[in-house]
Amino acid sequence: MTIPLSDVFAADGLLAKSIPGYRQRAQQVEMAERIALAIAQNKVLVAEAGTGTGKTFAYLVPALLSGGKVIVSTGTKNLQDQLFSRDIPTVRKALGSPVKVALLKGRANYVCHYHLENALADGRFLSREDAAYAHRIARFAKKTKSGDKAECVGVPENSLVWGLVTSTRENCLGQDCPSHKECFVLAARREALAADLVVVNHHLFFADVMLRDEGTAELLPACNTVIFDEAHQLPETASLFFGDNVSTSQILDLTRDTRTEGLSSARDCLDLPGFCSSLEKAAKDLRLTLPLEPSRFSLVQLEARMGFGNGVVGLVRAVEALAALLETQAQRSEGLGNCWRRAGELLTQLRRWQGGADADYVRWGETYTHALQLNATPLIIASIMHKQMSGHPRAWVFTSATLAVQKDFGHYCAEMGLGEADSACWDSPFDYAEQALLYAPQGLPDPNSHGFAEAVVMAAFPVLEASGGRAFFLCTSLRAMRRTHELLSEQLARAGLDFPLLLQGEGSKNELLERFRQLGNAILVASQSFWEGVDVRGEALSLVVIDKLPFAPPDDPVLSARIERMKSAGRNAFMDYQLPRAVINVKQGAGRLIRDEADRGVLMICDPRLISKPYGKRVWRSLPPMKRTRELDEVLAFFQTP
Repeated sequence: MTIPLSDVFAADGLLAKSIPGYRQRAQQVEMAERIALAIAQNKVLVAEAGTGTGKTFAYLVPALLSGGKVIVSTGTKNLQDQLFSRDIPTVRKALGSPVKVALLKGRANYVCHYHLENALADGRFLSREDAAYAHRIARFAKKTKSGDKAECVGVPENSLVWGLVTSTRENCLGQDCPSHKECFVLAARREALAADLVVVNHHLFFADVMLRDEGTAELLPACNTVIFDEAHQLPETASLFFGDNVSTSQILDLTRDTRTEGLSSARDCLDLPGFCSSLEKAAKDLRLTLPLEPSRFSLVQLEARMGFGNGVVGLVRAVEALAALLETQAQRSEGLGNCWRRAGELLTQLRRWQGGADADYVRWGETYTHALQLNATPLIIASIMHKQMSGHPRAWVFTSATLAVQKDFGHYCAEMGLGEADSACWDSPFDYAEQALLYAPQGLPDPNSHGFAEAVVMAAFPVLEASGGRAFFLCTSLRAMRRTHELLSEQLARAGLDFPLLLQGEGSKNELLERFRQLGNAILVASQSFWEGVDVRGEALSLVVIDKLPFAPPDDPVLSARIERMKSAGRNAFMDYQLPRAVINVKQGAGRLIRDEADRGVLMICDPRLISKPYGKRVWRSLPPMKRTRELDEVLAFFQTP
């Protein structure tokens, strides 16, 4: 029997009877109806729903009532866990739905019996603490049903030990694995195949489903509906996965695994340790041709670095040598056979990057503290995305609080290859005119001028005093973040104020958020990580300061290549691409401020271009309809009003 949506969302409906404090929202009902229609007609729907609309329930109710197989893809693993552990059980209980639900994560989230056993046998841990973690994981592996590392209490999620006891796509032995029958990854995938609704994240969707990763190709063909939550993240994620990349980390993982397999199955192959050491040195030497500070480099910049070209040639030769030696040992164990296959794949990827001349891709490099990744990224994903979505008829729903620029979805649909998709936009039900104030201070210098960070902190400080701390200070770069933190620390000391000052990177994102909530009067200085996906309700957050309009740096290798391509096609790259992306980022940052009907707060944007440039109007007109001011006195009065 089909349950009418009006019976579910009504003031006295199924949700109201099951959820304390539930309130009917017209926007939520309309959104649910549009999604139900898209599912019934196998349509593409792009839907923006302002903060407080309740978009999660708006898509979950029609999804659970649809009777077909549904994939829900979220932006992060945290959101994935929240959906699976909290939101879906709530809605399922309210509907009395028998729908079977599964959670599927990337393989790096599941303990691998084979690699755990090898790590314990090898015993080469960096510290006693790591060794203790490994034994704790071993005990967990014996009693867990899921093998999901998120459930392993007592071992930090960022511990280096997890890299030793989980598998990657490269080092998984597949059906040759002696622990194949007990494999947690395969068990999770079997559950996903049997479920009516599967919760994944965007990275997994593109890596394992769209690219037809072994073992998950059945998921997408069998499903009737795909729902992307936090869909504004998709262009970036899709670019990453539709491209090619190879990193020195993969090389070092290969040398580590080859040594381990050699010790257990080929001790008499005396050349193996030496070849591994040579390859390890070649990978590290290549990384050292670039600065230690993590950064991004265009192909031109890479080729200009002393020793880089020779370093790539040396790395290719070292992989060739190890691959040739592994070929002679591959029959001796499944592990050595797997290492030989991986060496061959890495060699192919390195040669492809070396010789790539495809005009549709941009080649570039990214350095991390200990690694270098060589990338080839598609400049346009629209055609690739369109191809992935064609074929089997199904509904595709793209939803987020930030997809449109002044209610126009043209930029998003064009970038994602969605053509003339149906689209809809629902404003937040919150009373922004009463609850929020947009403040654009006067007299600030050009954002690129020397001393801009100092001017921003001076302008923001009286507002921070008036708000009693309780602020997010969002910066557009790590350098600006560190400088802002330094300046605020000095100012607070000078003024004798004891507002706790937190800095992104001092702990995990969740730890910092928890401290921020508990302190009640803290100032958190942060960069990109805290612009989105962060929910602080109540008085703990009453001020959001944004230093600059978040335009991506024009020297970013992928962005600069896309700009050149758009210019050569006669298009205005700034208006068609850079500005819409910046608007969506500002909307995300602004969305941190009002999270509840009782919240009040000020959004302070310190970039004078918001007022001085004609395009500034497109930015502030895309924000919720809050009062606007340029006067500090009005801001101070807002905080004094109860």
